[in-house]
Amino acid sequence: MAVGTAALEAGRWAEARAAFESLLAAGDPRAGPPEAWDGLAEALWWLGEPRASVECRERAYVAFRRAGDPSGAASAAMEACVGHLVQFGNGAAASGWLGRARSVFTDGVPPEHEGWFGLIEAYLSADDDLACALIRRALDQGRRTGDVDLELSALSDLGGRWVHAGRVTEGLGLIDQALAGALGGECRRLQTVVWAACTMLEACEETGDVRRAAEWLAVVDDFSARYGCPFLYATCRAHHGGLLVATGRWSDAEQELAAALRMAGGAGPVPRVLVLSRLAGLRLRQGRLEEAAALAGDCDDALLDAELLLARAEPAAAVVRLQACLGAGASAAGESAVLARLVEAQLAVAGPDAAAPALERLTRLAARHQGGLAAARADTASGHVAAARGARDQAVGCFTAALRLLRQLELPFEAGCVLLARARVEAPAVGPLAVEDARAALAVFDRLGARSMADAAAALLRSLGARTRPAARTVDVLTAREREVLDLVATGLSNPEIAARLFISRKTAAHHVSSVLAKLGVRSRAEAAALHTRALAGVGRAAPAARDPRASSSSRVSGRETT
Repeated sequence: MAVGTAALEAGRWAEARAAFESLLAAGDPRAGPPEAWDGLAEALWWLGEPRASVECRERAYVAFRRAGDPSGAASAAMEACVGHLVQFGNGAAASGWLGRARSVFTDGVPPEHEGWFGLIEAYLSADDDLACALIRRALDQGRRTGDVDLELSALSDLGGRWVHAGRVTEGLGLIDQALAGALGGECRRLQTVVWAACTMLEACEETGDVRRAAEWLAVVDDFSARYGCPFLYATCRAHHGGLLVATGRWSDAEQELAAALRMAGGAGPVPRVLVLSRLAGLRLRQGRLEEAAALAGDCDDALLDAELLLARAEPAAAVVRLQACLGAGASAAGESAVLARLVEAQLAVAGPDAAAPALERLTRLAARHQGGLAAARADTASGHVAAARGARDQAVGCFTAALRLLRQLELPFEAGCVLLARARVEAPAVGPLAVEDARAALAVFDRLGARSMADAAAALLRSLGARTRPAARTVDVLTAREREVLDLVATGLSNPEIAARLFISRKTAAHHVSSVLAKLGVRSRAEAAALHTRALAGVGRAAPAARDPRASSSSRVSGRETT
């Protein structure tokens, strides 16, 4: 038992698993030590085996009860409750296990458990007011009793509730505070880091705050190096994958969503649907419509269905689907996504007058969330409507404002789409600017791997009599440090391995790798490695370039934003 417990405390999950399994195999597997079942459940959870983990928690509960340990039994039952709810989306089983946890205390719940019961009851509740009251009570108890894990978990949960209710700034502030305390070493349970990190990801995806997520992920990096990835719920990995898609890290998103899908296979239908919807959204951006449609068929996601209909040039059907999405309960980011698409669909069906009500509603929403994703979407939609009315200067101004926000929010695909829209507006009257924007959009789409949008940008360039790709680039454009990084990328080293080899931080290594890919105009590490090999062999040192559209001197002089 001591070997397994020590391995758990050190984060050596495989070692802990082996120790507890060995201990349980030595006796009657139905009557093993409850601590061994509980420890095995913990190790399996960190190793990404949620189904087996929950089964072990249930066995631990039974074993603790037989051993006359109500506190241990309650804790195991509450862990089983959370597992059934978060991993499997099974509210009935979760409620049942919470009831079993309470049942072990014949004389009432002891003070050390009371706050945790309230926190889980809040998580199960669909009533925001009731949930917030329960969370506040848990927060007060955590502070009063010195239970820092309870305090930090309550802070993150309250922040999540506030974000969903529209109190975005306050809610994110609480989540920031919770994650800072958890990663700073205040907590006693590593699960507190996981819970706060997952709440942060969900809130950031809901609000479109990808910058905040990226900043926290850089901090989480050190924790991951020691204990493994903290995104241990399939739903959490799905949110992480969605953020990677949004920020243009599509290769990383593929890996994360694949991992989430494997976890969801052992979880349940709710997490699996969430993962499939994120993967379908990625396929849609990549222009792989048939694959996106196949994935969307299992999702029951009206917004995703509408986006597919728009991609297939079926705007009338998209309008019907989008109008069905405009019910109560959506977040600001979710509602703004629907309204932005509704403006686009109604423009295609009946023109600017038909789109005006949705645009007005989107504009009002953006006014309450200035500087965020909703505002960028409102500016973009306003540009489309102005363009449809023939107001070129107004449309260009709206698109420029949208680009400025999208650049700040670090959303490259959306920025590329707006660049292309602005180029189309400029094309009849301002050919050189249209070419500049179309080339910048093409560079973005080529870098991301967005095939259909790249084809659209290339088609516009051809119609303007311009070549579709800028001149080829060579490794000569790299700095000395970037060449060192390219050498290591070509040998197959990961970013953490490059950081260790060059004695730099992981964040700096990731920045150098991104800069190398951008300067060489390649879309993957494999393409960069191939270019490196050709350069060494003297076969040719050129690669298709993707000009960084933000570096355009003419755009800086004119005040126009690119990406």
